[in-house]
Amino acid sequence: MTNEKYAQMVKIRSKESPILKNCVKAFCIGGTICTIGQGILEIYTALGLGEELSKTLCSVTLIAIGVLLTAFHQYERLAKHGGAGTLVPITGFANAMASPAIEFKAEGFVTGLAAKMFIIAGPVLVYGTSAAMLYGIVYFFMTM
Repeated sequence: MTNEKYAQMVKIRSKESPILKNCVKAFCIGGTICTIGQGILEIYTALGLGEELSKTLCSVTLIAIGVLLTAFHQYERLAKHGGAGTLVPITGFANAMASPAIEFKAEGFVTGLAAKMFIIAGPVLVYGTSAAMLYGIVYFFMTM
């Protein structure tokens, strides 16, 4: 079979992707996630926390929500409909880090949970997150 015939066969058998519908769904779901994030930020600000602390807590809260939804297999259901709208916000990052770790937790802490975080998110993200946390702890104790 030639490449041209194969391409023609694929074109005939492939369903057309509803691009406009997918874009609208991604926009709406991604926008909803961002709106929830803004609401969380407003709540922390209304509680009298400083602007910088409110922003930090908002990010941490969204990451925690993303990990919890991943752990209970709800984030994948949301991503099925939202596509890139669920990947772009920080919750998508949380999902990318948590899903392989949760999937392989039965294999143990090091060979399952810790090692599998490198599969999807990549070593740069894991290293960057770990290094930022370590530097933050060192900085905290140095400024005390």
